[in-house]
Amino acid sequence: MQELPDIIAPGLRVLFCGINPGLVSAETGHHFARPGNRFWPALHQSGFTPRQFRPDEQKELLELGLGITNIVDRPSARADELSRADLAAGGENLVKKVLAYEPEWLAVVGVTAYRVAFGDKKAAMGRQDRLIGATKVWILPNPSGLNAHYTLPKLAAAFAELKAAS
Repeated sequence: MQELPDIIAPGLRVLFCGINPGLVSAETGHHFARPGNRFWPALHQSGFTPRQFRPDEQKELLELGLGITNIVDRPSARADELSRADLAAGGENLVKKVLAYEPEWLAVVGVTAYRVAFGDKKAAMGRQDRLIGATKVWILPNPSGLNAHYTLPKLAAAFAELKAAS
């Protein structure tokens, strides 16, 4: 497995934040790389990208003012394999990263992970009251194929709400 690098630069419009790398992402070195993950289709269908990017084209996001990171760096087969301590420590590291790079928006994919990482039991989808420095925070649904609550059209609509706000 290889280290999954952040796709990040100072002053991004949106820094998307996954929960942690899946095994396919860790194996390939590309974010949201598992077949069936709907991040890339949702990103395109919401209007963030002019076409659907492949995971191996992730660095091209920077030209669009977009980036990707994770709450927890350690890969796992499923996000529910992470402990509360993993997520809380990841949240602290994420705050440091956001303060260093100052994106306009931090978009965390996964409300449950966000709640644990930021100690906010009542957080809901969409814009949050929280700011990290000057960075605004938004919660998106988890695009994993394991998240059966959200179809691709519903995911794309949620991403489009953030696109409209950013």
